Amino acid sequence: MQKLAASLREDILSGAYQLGAKLPSEAALTESHEVSRTVVREAIASLRSDGLVEARQGAGVFVISQSMPSSSMLKSFSPNKISSIIELLELRTAVEVEAAALAAKRRSPAQEGAILEACGEMRALIEVGESTVEADFEFHMAIAAATNNRRFSEFLELMGNRVIPRQRLESSEEEAATRRYLQQILAEHEKICRAISDQDEKGARDAMRLHLEGSGNRYRELLR
Repeated sequence: MQKLAASLREDILSGAYQLGAKLPSEAALTESHEVSRTVVREAIASLRSDGLVEARQGAGVFVISQSMPSSSMLKSFSPNKISSIIELLELRTAVEVEAAALAAKRRSPAQEGAILEACGEMRALIEVGESTVEADFEFHMAIAAATNNRRFSEFLELMGNRVIPRQRLESSEEEAATRRYLQQILAEHEKICRAISDQDEKGARDAMRLHLEGSGNRYRELLR
């Protein structure tokens, strides 16, 4: 993933892809770089985190900047430190709990569909044993978009898929334990989906809080 992200990043910064240009499709990048779709998705997520590209639903991924940000909101974040992961989950809880309630109140039918689609994508990836990191990120991005307040989307875009810090878990040799964990995450996502579909603001708020605080508690157990 890092090699592909670095290659695309260099192409953007060097001007090979101009401002407003559309990147090659996921299928084209998969073929040209001889990598899996999962690798492509995570590389694009890294570029989004850098603020270089944005994904436009149904249209593709477009270059929005040709320079790296001078500083990072999360420059001290370390994905290998459980304490950092817990801090990030607390920050996400402060933002995303209210985002879920606003999504339940304001979502359009198309935005509801995008949330359900992201949840379904995660379910499908679990079934075939592939990484769910990018699908999980897209689920939370779809909810942010459904608030119809772009600041929520910008917040998540700024952090990128670092908000889904379980790469270390998905690479674990304990496949059965990992699968159980992912099934639990999926069940929590589905509960959030139902509340947003039902336009249940309190239910969406409670379900998102349960999901994020539950994730924090699971990492605290690892810390212990």
